[in-house]
Amino acid sequence: MNFIVRILGSSGAFPTYKRFSTAHFISIYDKHFLVDCGEGTQIQLSRFNTKFGKLENIFISHLHGDHFFGLLGLISSYNLAKREAELNIYAPKELENILFSENSFFRRKELNYKVNIIPLSPKHSVIYENKNLQIEAFQLAHNIDTWGFIFREKQRPPNVIKEKIAELNLSIEQIKKLKQGKDIKIGDKTYKNETLTIHHNSPRSYAFCSDTAYYEKIVPIIRNVDLLYHEATFLEKDYTEAVKVKHSTAKQAATIAKKANVGNLLIGHFSNRYRNLNNFEIEAKEVFPKTIAVNDGMKIEIFPDHKIEVNEHNSNSTVV
Repeated sequence: MNFIVRILGSSGAFPTYKRFSTAHFISIYDKHFLVDCGEGTQIQLSRFNTKFGKLENIFISHLHGDHFFGLLGLISSYNLAKREAELNIYAPKELENILFSENSFFRRKELNYKVNIIPLSPKHSVIYENKNLQIEAFQLAHNIDTWGFIFREKQRPPNVIKEKIAELNLSIEQIKKLKQGKDIKIGDKTYKNETLTIHHNSPRSYAFCSDTAYYEKIVPIIRNVDLLYHEATFLEKDYTEAVKVKHSTAKQAATIAKKANVGNLLIGHFSNRYRNLNNFEIEAKEVFPKTIAVNDGMKIEIFPDHKIEVNEHNSNSTVV
């Protein structure tokens, strides 16, 4: 089953004609999610052929404009398209007043569909769950309240070997026990679970760390994820500026990835002060070799064996 991250925007606070503001479109199994919604996100959703008509859940990391201004257009467009399905937006609680206060842009009664604003809690917690997936939110260290998100696939139950079902004449109850990972007893003989089942690979995971200063408290939360996105607004030569505005350097993002023992690192949210963005990847790889500096349109797929494939919109490469 698919586990795909599509980069819709990779720029810092100022979008450029080549790089839009932050937004990631995530597809896991048959569900689609949007993380952040900077200016121009609608254009990118269409440009890169996402199934945004089926989008039900949006996650907003914080209320700086380059991470949520695209919501105004998206909500309006859904309304023009006569959307009927509810839309859930997980965000800092202040978003409710920004969108729906008495003098704000929208009035709920004028929308064809229901928009639910679900406030994020300061505590590390599970905020969304279905049979295949759970999503956690955790706080970062920026100059306003800011959250990161982790998408974790749930462990799929083992498959009972069909030939063993017939050979041992297994009952429904015995099959259920085996799927729960338990051993079973038939007569006086105990059958070990691993001899009767085929186990799936361990669950896949993706962590999104939006705008943040270097913050080691997140290390145990994101430890061992397959794929980490961590902002890298500055190069290390501008470390002082990064500290001042509570952003990270490429080296700092790589250091967090190394300490957390993640599988692969994506860096983005690059300041437009830099002309050669290759230096971000070079700097980060000195600390964490499995680093990719993202571009708009990049698609990253995590496979069940935990390898990733990167599609640069026009070319393919694989990171093991």
